[in-house]
Amino acid sequence: MSASIYILNGPNLNRLGTREPEIYGRTTLTEVEAACREAAAGRTVVFRQSNREYEIIEWVHEAIDEGSGIIINPAAFTFTSMAIMDALKMFQGPIIELHISNIHKREPIYHKSYVSPVATAVIAGLGTSGYAIAVRALLDMIGAAPSKT
Repeated sequence: MSASIYILNGPNLNRLGTREPEIYGRTTLTEVEAACREAAAGRTVVFRQSNREYEIIEWVHEAIDEGSGIIINPAAFTFTSMAIMDALKMFQGPIIELHISNIHKREPIYHKSYVSPVATAVIAGLGTSGYAIAVRALLDMIGAAPSKT
């Protein structure tokens, strides 16, 4: 059986659907998870969210041992966490950094990501639909895309 894909979500993403819907939309994190599992087409998905930096780091460590790819929306930790960046540096597979909003169109504080330099790819500004797109892209990167027959 293939290694799992990890989808890790940072602080405040548990409030999707109600938090600043003009920026993040009305889709909940539960709905995002369902879309990711559907896009994974049977592949094992480990989907997690935490408001605690140390938990995200522990999950990256788990992915180092058990995962084939990581999709990470570090949220505010994107701009503050060298510790998450250092953990991600140890991961040997592809990493997709994902943001619901286009962080480059936002205030300057959102322009410097600590994750981007270690990510294989970055997706920003596609709303919550970016998650399913990221899953399909990650599957392509690891050579595990479902057959198109």
